[in-house]
Amino acid sequence: MSMPAAVESEASAPPRIRVGFIVGPTGAGKTALALEVAQRLGAEIVNADSRQFYRAMDLGTAKPTPAERARVAHHLIDIRAPDAPLDVAAFVALAQAAIAQIAARDRRVLVVGGSGLYVRALRGGIFRGPAASAEIRARLAREAAEHGLEHLHARLREVDTEAAARIGHNDLYRITRALEVFELTGEPISAHQARHAFSAREYESLTVGISPEREKLYHAIDRRFDAMIAAGFVAEVRELLAAGYAPGRPPLATIGYRQIARHLAGELSLADSVALAKRESRRLAKRQLTWFRADSELIWLDPARPTEHALGLFAEFFARRQPA
Repeated sequence: MSMPAAVESEASAPPRIRVGFIVGPTGAGKTALALEVAQRLGAEIVNADSRQFYRAMDLGTAKPTPAERARVAHHLIDIRAPDAPLDVAAFVALAQAAIAQIAARDRRVLVVGGSGLYVRALRGGIFRGPAASAEIRARLAREAAEHGLEHLHARLREVDTEAAARIGHNDLYRITRALEVFELTGEPISAHQARHAFSAREYESLTVGISPEREKLYHAIDRRFDAMIAAGFVAEVRELLAAGYAPGRPPLATIGYRQIARHLAGELSLADSVALAKRESRRLAKRQLTWFRADSELIWLDPARPTEHALGLFAEFFARRQPA
């Protein structure tokens, strides 16, 4: 008796690739954890930090060092010039290609980063929405240049409070896209995304989160920024400015870069710019934690033993038999 075509197709389909995800707020220790897990379990790392994609932005993004990248293979780091934005759809396509290449070599895959939307889109697909409108984007860019990004963010807050709560006040690309979708469809982008619900699953996945106790996290953020300054972060920002990248626009709109650029312009003392950058980094960590705590799939690691906990979870996950 022949098997029905649909059942036969399903039965003959190759097993889905297993992908582990390590997420958490800035400064939580994702890099050190991922390096240990990857080395112990024979994995390679796919970057999901939206600022580590860009060349010449090393210290301010806490990019893995050359020694760390030699220790474990990393993907999607230094793949764009600072003025060549990488949106979520492009990230997903590049990450999927990297995952396929890693799996083809019989290596395990760990996706690591604090950019929650990028992680969720890779894990469950994205709402693509209507095609971009050059006219709307040009108009919004003019408004941002004339009135500032806060003006555009306030407009977004009026039409889509949910999206405005998720999108940073200086994230020109995402603010513009959300306003564009609303103009083109008459409906908030958050409503479109809620219907999509990130339900287009391509991988078997396990997501773990690392988050120290809040006071320890904030101390870690402060210490890391001090270390960046000691390592030459001011010179890194100066070189970006000398290369023609404008303050207030990506990449210098990023936390840390923005404040140090103001110091170099004579607007702030170095001490004040560092204090402001630390404060904004702590606020970013708080927003990231809010995002990840809403993720029902995420398993929070034991803060007293995050490495051992993660190793146990991922060893079992990668060894698990595929569903029948």
